[in-house]
Amino acid sequence: MSPEAEWEAPEGSWASSAARRRNMQAIRSRDTKPEILIRRLVHAAGLRYRVAARPLPDLRRTADMVFRSAKVAVFIDGCYWHGCPEHYVPPKTNSGYWSEKVVRNVKRDRDTDERLREAGWLVLRFWEHEPSGACADKIALTVLARRQGDATRGD
Repeated sequence: MSPEAEWEAPEGSWASSAARRRNMQAIRSRDTKPEILIRRLVHAAGLRYRVAARPLPDLRRTADMVFRSAKVAVFIDGCYWHGCPEHYVPPKTNSGYWSEKVVRNVKRDRDTDERLREAGWLVLRFWEHEPSGACADKIALTVLARRQGDATRGD
């Protein structure tokens, strides 16, 4: 009998099995393939940014890409973890825990957006399934436009 077959999830555990636990722990929170592709394209366009940085020092949340001078924060959201309306599929095991987790993530995302906007930041959010080139183009155009806007105001 394998160790996974012997293992039972403790009451209230977030993992339904040892195998599921290992699988979920292996999921990256940063440097995902979509993030890396978009960052490479934005970098190739000549733009520089901070990776996995806090836009606001007093807010314990990080954006995937931060353009401080333009005050643009970019998030590339995973379809499962952030509740994509097209691709989110509720889990079959331990569904109560995971569904609640996704709801909390979405609420936190909205709260983050609101706090950043109140501080004068522009928030760009993309889903992991969106074409990387289109995302990179929108990021580059937005950052350049914000920088030009600052230059024309003489700030």
